Amino acid sequence: MLTSLTPEHKSARLKDIQSPKDLRPLSIPELEIIAQDIRETIINTVAETGGHLAPSLGVVELTLALHHVFNTPEDKLIWDVGHQCYAHKLVTGRQGQFSTLRQYKGMSGFPKFSESEYDALETGHAGTSISAALGMSLAKDLKGDHNRVIAVIGDGSMTTGMAFEALNQAGHLDKNLIVILNDNEMSISPNVGALSSFLNRKMTGKTISQLRSHIAAKLRDMPGIGDNILSVLKKSEENIKSFFTPGMLFEALKFYYVGPIPGHELEDLIATLENVRDNLDGPVLVHVLTTKGKGYKPAEEKPGNYHGVGPFDIKTGIPKSTGESISYTSVFGDTMIKTARADRRVVAISAAMPAGTGLSGFAKEFPDRFFDVGIAEQHAVTFAAGLALEGILPVVAIYSSFFQRSLDQIIHDVCLPNLPVTLAIDRSGVVGDDGPTHHGVFDISFLRFIPNLIYMSPKDENELQHMLYTAIFHHAPCAVRYPRGAGENVRLSGSLKKLEIGRGEVLREGKDILLLPVGNRVYPALRAAEGLQKLGIDAAVINPRFIKPLDGDLISLWAEQTGRIVTIEDNVRQGGWGSSVLELLSARHLFHIKTMILAHPDHFIEHGPQKTLWKNSRLDSPSIISAAMELMKR
Repeated sequence: MLTSLTPEHKSARLKDIQSPKDLRPLSIPELEIIAQDIRETIINTVAETGGHLAPSLGVVELTLALHHVFNTPEDKLIWDVGHQCYAHKLVTGRQGQFSTLRQYKGMSGFPKFSESEYDALETGHAGTSISAALGMSLAKDLKGDHNRVIAVIGDGSMTTGMAFEALNQAGHLDKNLIVILNDNEMSISPNVGALSSFLNRKMTGKTISQLRSHIAAKLRDMPGIGDNILSVLKKSEENIKSFFTPGMLFEALKFYYVGPIPGHELEDLIATLENVRDNLDGPVLVHVLTTKGKGYKPAEEKPGNYHGVGPFDIKTGIPKSTGESISYTSVFGDTMIKTARADRRVVAISAAMPAGTGLSGFAKEFPDRFFDVGIAEQHAVTFAAGLALEGILPVVAIYSSFFQRSLDQIIHDVCLPNLPVTLAIDRSGVVGDDGPTHHGVFDISFLRFIPNLIYMSPKDENELQHMLYTAIFHHAPCAVRYPRGAGENVRLSGSLKKLEIGRGEVLREGKDILLLPVGNRVYPALRAAEGLQKLGIDAAVINPRFIKPLDGDLISLWAEQTGRIVTIEDNVRQGGWGSSVLELLSARHLFHIKTMILAHPDHFIEHGPQKTLWKNSRLDSPSIISAAMELMKR
């Protein structure tokens, strides 16, 4: 996929680069060789470990140029989101650990303070870089420190309101700050919205070229004065250009705009960045045009498919088979299509992730009823509220960790007016190799306290179908949380049915202890009950279905019959499912019931396989057996 090196260009190689200091004496041809080495290393490693391939391939030259020109780590380099930081890691002393990328106990796929002093900000969510960089820059100014702060933000992240809030303040404060706009016309999926269209207006475009030629021809037809006017206009071409490019927008925000410049030409990048470093003060925005997936043909042709990938075959680009059954996300997407076919009021909303949330098929079949709002989770929720006010039935599909960004809108704009908006909470629980910024282990805790919200969690993919159907047509705020990855390989019902709100189901009767799991912990609890039976302990298992409202009568009945409860949840312990059960027992004065809560502990959980992380938090079947036996001995 990559061109081979010629013998005369083998003096500098990636293996010789231990820190950015080793990059600074190198010539442009030597840096180009390093860039090729980096691409080969990233492709070969991600093919084995999985990871964010296309974003990192797209910023190789930009990364080298930034470390070549700026005095990192004294100059601070901040990567928005952070999923494009692989080249950065390779040139900042971490080549020896790179093979452990996203592996348990190995290197994180995102910037981490604990890994390197060159990681100036721990990131994982979009739109944070400019705010943090502005704060750091102002702090340096207050301390008399003249080192630079550089934020690298993708054009997709520019759809976040937070990015523009930061730009607005930065322009007002007029402090030294460099923002690199990495423009590849993509976030995860192709960018949408008016801002994206504006960023993509280039002077080399057909419309602008035609306009320029038309004006020149008309002026030449004007005897005597036409040539003089044309001469003046040619001298002012840069001013005309700025009117037709994004410079107009950023200069209105009081940024000095530079660009757009080619993002894979090291000579242009380095010359531009040196000029910015040496000659420009105040807030500066450098607009860089890059190609997502650069250097690997399959990723260049379909960058959305290679944004975040599992292990794959390098020659073909085809993912290596996992042998897993259908995913919860796929079932969600199929159910949305089935429901939308039956009722024209059903619409779907994504925050820049139609493929990741399983809505690509829906978007294709119902383009006028699918809305990708960009990386704007707050707007997505309130936009849904507006739709609901006019009789539409909106479903907002966002990952659990990203729903955190829209908590106020859920409370104020959806639940307070009691509107029929459905929140489809994908990737709830631990998600695996993306780590703490992406684990969805807080949503039970930050949603269950909200009045009017109906909150469900399915035990398997078949129950997910019915919960989604129930939520959409309940005509009240509803949320459905479901995990990342494959379901339980159960048979899917052909028809959808409404579930009775707030009613659980007894899956197994028992007299000694009650296992009370929620969502994806139901099947591990059932397997644990079978193991306990072999040890002479008769365990009952209830699938509560509803986190809120609780089936208080059913839980209390079996709590009194067994005298012991173990709650199990893929969520943090504080304020979670177990807490709600304790509140129920307290309200009903069942103080004699012995309880144990199995949940994630009170610290951020590192990356690793889901099964390993469940085991570490005592949420797998053997751990549930051990916890039940411990409770039996009390």
